[in-house]
Amino acid sequence: MMKIKLFPSLFAIALMTYITSSVYAELLPEAGPPGTTVTISGQDFGPFQSTQVNGVEFNGVPALIQLWEPDFIMVKVPLKATSGPVRVTNGQTPMSAGEFTIQQVQITRLDPPEAEAGSPLVIHGKHFGSTAGSRDPNTMFGVNQVLINGIRAEIRKWRPEKLEVFVPANATTGNVEVRLASSDPLPDGSCCAPVSYVVSNAMPLTVIPPVAVQPTKGPKGSKIVLSGQDFGEQKPTDAAVTIGGSLATMAQWSNRTIVVHVPFNAKTGDVVLHRNGEKRTVAHFEVLSSQIEHIAPLRGPIGTLVTIKGKNFGVFSEGGSSAYAFDFNVGSNGVEIGGVPAVIHRWLDNQIDFWIPFSAKNGPIVVKRGATVPNSDGTCCAKREVLKIQADTFRVEVPRVESYSPHEAGLDEIVTIKGSGFGEFLKISEATRLSLHREGHDWKNYELGSDVSRTEVLLNGIASLVVSWTDTEIRVRVPRRPVFGIGNPEGFDPDLTKGQLVVKRGSWDMLENGECCTPKKYVTAVGGPFTILKRGLPDPDYYNIPNPRRD
Repeated sequence: MMKIKLFPSLFAIALMTYITSSVYAELLPEAGPPGTTVTISGQDFGPFQSTQVNGVEFNGVPALIQLWEPDFIMVKVPLKATSGPVRVTNGQTPMSAGEFTIQQVQITRLDPPEAEAGSPLVIHGKHFGSTAGSRDPNTMFGVNQVLINGIRAEIRKWRPEKLEVFVPANATTGNVEVRLASSDPLPDGSCCAPVSYVVSNAMPLTVIPPVAVQPTKGPKGSKIVLSGQDFGEQKPTDAAVTIGGSLATMAQWSNRTIVVHVPFNAKTGDVVLHRNGEKRTVAHFEVLSSQIEHIAPLRGPIGTLVTIKGKNFGVFSEGGSSAYAFDFNVGSNGVEIGGVPAVIHRWLDNQIDFWIPFSAKNGPIVVKRGATVPNSDGTCCAKREVLKIQADTFRVEVPRVESYSPHEAGLDEIVTIKGSGFGEFLKISEATRLSLHREGHDWKNYELGSDVSRTEVLLNGIASLVVSWTDTEIRVRVPRRPVFGIGNPEGFDPDLTKGQLVVKRGSWDMLENGECCTPKKYVTAVGGPFTILKRGLPDPDYYNIPNPRRD
């Protein structure tokens, strides 16, 4: 039997060559804009020798090689690439890695089309790529960018079809562009040519001046300040501010500042500025209810400083004649004790400190907060209301001296007074002596007047030095002056040796117009007769030796 030797046909040889040179690699992704990082997985790529031997081309355009392994290659799609075949070379016949489709980056919509500087902006579109690239702006491969009228925006999130950025603080109205970085190799295949960018279509964005709103939560009647620019020096006829859909009471309008008050009928919702036929949401305001959590003390004499702790008290600037140009409900914010207005010392959102007034009576402590419903044009007021929160009852005590010892003593000696209703020792009221602080900062001398002392013990009409003071016991020193002085040869004034021991407690009342305050008035508790003995006098030389501290 004759054997016949078979030789492969030329067609079979070509087919086998095609199979071994093309069907071996997987391209991921298979489409994208220039600058996209593409991975090629396969086999027989061989080791990387040099850029002259190893290479990847996108439809004939050399790509920058970032990584080369025998079974894995990572490259960047070059800037000038067009759709077509991708080929890998390793010194031999180029091998096909598949087809790559070039996609053009495109912006389809901005949300919102008008945005404040510093606010978030969402860019909808196509073919943005899966990442913005390295966080380092100086990387050799470049970083994808979003420009707003030429100013780079901060990237918050980057997705293939949606970008989230922040409008730069210095941005102005202009076009938004998405720029994808593309790093191409040098002519010899090495890294890297200067970074270039593929630029999307331009989409116009209107950058509007920001409006800051403070506060964004509080009780009814709260003052809200809108700070911005270009509001106009005069309030437009159609201008208004609504809170949760309710018209707010307009207090002030200038080119950079608008002041309104949360109306009595307000509900939690958006703060909307209406002006020149347009409306703009500038904030979200939460209407809160004031709450009292703790009050101390609940008893004491006039002039006692009482603290209310709680939340959502708001601010106190709306009360009194210092309110704004419109006729606000004077004195609508405050605290009453038994129906008598208290003297406010400090009013914070979570704490109120007030003095028990001179005319206070036993009764409930009531925190008041005024609010209005404006007229249809925003002016005050179609309706006035006062929200009241009733708390615990306060008992006004009268100071009483039950005993004191000794009934006579020398200079600097201690006298102990026992009794009840003395309260706490309080020396000054910052609320009514603000000039102390203003003039003190200016290095001016300030003479303290009679209204400074609020609690004192008089021995024969002379204020004594308080050593300790509680509600039931006071300890004082017998005063030196003016019991003795330089003008008295014996150093002692006999007219002041006998008199009365008196405990005094002072306070004020609010004026009828809601301002502070009437002149201070006192209640006194007379202990009885007291004698200052000629004891504890200084040496005779005291009157002959100059003494700056004494004089």
